[in-house]
Amino acid sequence: MGSKSGKIWGNTELIHANGALEFHRIEFNAGYKCSEHKHQWKWNGFFVEKGEMLVRVWQNEEQEGLVDETYLGPGDFMQVKPGKFHQFEGVEDGIAFELYWAEFNHDDIQRRTIGSEVG
Repeated sequence: MGSKSGKIWGNTELIHANGALEFHRIEFNAGYKCSEHKHQWKWNGFFVEKGEMLVRVWQNEEQEGLVDETYLGPGDFMQVKPGKFHQFEGVEDGIAFELYWAEFNHDDIQRRTIGSEVG
């Protein structure tokens, strides 16, 4: 398989990466959590195979106020939009698959001028 990296909360192993997708296998430990972080362009998906994981998603930049908490057990999947601070926590020791991907944005254009007649 790919490269394995130890973390305080468990470990992560890169299974596959290309220009559009990253696929990781993670082993997470009960009582530990990852950093609160966000991705500017990437979606982040979590699919739990074994154990239980809690995923928190803050709904504003300051990480105050509304925070969504979702418990994931075997067979559960959720995704976090780009730009949202999030964090996972091990409720029970477990294994999950973490995916990252970017979506094509139809509004991805910044105009410097407008179209006009030549002359």
